[in-house]
Amino acid sequence: MDGTVLVADDDRTIRTVLTQALTRAGCKVHATSSLVTLMRWVDEGKGDLVISDVVMPDGNGLEQLPLIAAARPGLPVIVISAQNTIMTAIQAAEADAYDYLPKPFDLPDLMKRAARALEIKRRLPQQKTEAPTDETADLPLVGRTPAMQGLYRLVARVMNTAMPVLITGESGTGKSLIAKAIHDFSDRRNLPFVTVSAEDLAGMDGPSAVLSRARGGSILFDEVSDLDTIAQAKIVRMLDSLGDSAPRIMATSRSDLSGLMESGSFREDLFYRLGGVTIAVPPMRERVDDIPLLADHFLNRAEREGGPLRRLSDGAATLIRAYSWPGNVRQLENAIKRLVFTASEDEISRSEVEMVLGNQPAMEPHITSNSTDKLSGSVAKHLRRYFDLHGGELPAPGLYNRILREVEGPLIEIALDATAGNQAKCADLLGINRNTLRKKITDLDIRVTRRRKLM
Repeated sequence: MDGTVLVADDDRTIRTVLTQALTRAGCKVHATSSLVTLMRWVDEGKGDLVISDVVMPDGNGLEQLPLIAAARPGLPVIVISAQNTIMTAIQAAEADAYDYLPKPFDLPDLMKRAARALEIKRRLPQQKTEAPTDETADLPLVGRTPAMQGLYRLVARVMNTAMPVLITGESGTGKSLIAKAIHDFSDRRNLPFVTVSAEDLAGMDGPSAVLSRARGGSILFDEVSDLDTIAQAKIVRMLDSLGDSAPRIMATSRSDLSGLMESGSFREDLFYRLGGVTIAVPPMRERVDDIPLLADHFLNRAEREGGPLRRLSDGAATLIRAYSWPGNVRQLENAIKRLVFTASEDEISRSEVEMVLGNQPAMEPHITSNSTDKLSGSVAKHLRRYFDLHGGELPAPGLYNRILREVEGPLIEIALDATAGNQAKCADLLGINRNTLRKKITDLDIRVTRRRKLM
């Protein structure tokens, strides 16, 4: 690696680490905690690469990017920030940053990006888009995990292209919010954003009416896998008729479209028309470290909307982080809202979280085939919730026998009812010894009712 790198960060440790790593790699380094000093170096013609924090004591690093571009066209800037939201990634892209990394960053990864930046001539700056609206800035697209940061960078890269976008993920992960963010930050943001349902496509004039409403903006086919083959055919014909002022096409799906194509329930031609860029939104269980950030986000939003100011106790925060959140971000948001208005004190207790989570409705994964649920799936669902409600701690010893009793009791009771209380027939039905059945009836305190006299 060869070149001079300008490092701007108010954290002395980060400046030291970057200086040592870049120097060992063969670079010259100038490090500062001041944006004023950084801009002076840039104006003096120093540096082949800038690595800058966003929040600095004397200003905002993102706001300096247009000034750097004006003073030194082609000088690449890598933005690093502890503000781990989709907003930071998009604003960095809009300000024409070469790259963006969240804090805490992976040093080898940053070094690889710095090496590429020094080798590749920076692309010409693009026109900066308008600032986002307050409504969009409040979207719950928050996260510092690698999965979410990669998603943010992908959104920033595709938002101003004309390529269709397919957004996949489980229910409640925020797929439609991603689509709305792509529209609101793109150069189409002043044009309509139209969400299309099967009803909108009904009739001969349905597709043309949709295009008329969009007026060159963006069209979102929400949960496109739910549309029947007739609606899918209409979409194909509509997409094939698009002209020069075509709207941006996006779709979301919680189902595996590849599997649906194999089963014949989703059109292959539609799949390839929608899948120009695929954005996979990770479920909450794959981004556990983002759960506290999201919880704080929803607590702050509730206060801004007129609710009482709440905070999570350590026990409550631990339990919320440990819970599996089968309903993903939507379920977490609803749970936090309920806690804000039902908590008895300013600090939400662990027991209050346990009560809310214990009353959550059962939420099953979306089933893409026509097969029925298996007993094992239902058992697994209840066992996961049982472990979740222990907040990362193990249940009391003896779990195996306790679970078996929970299953054995209903099984024997229902089998006895089916055989009208005939224990010999029940034992034969279950495939166990009659004496074993009698012992289990006694141990489990099962009441046997005979509906007819045994012969």
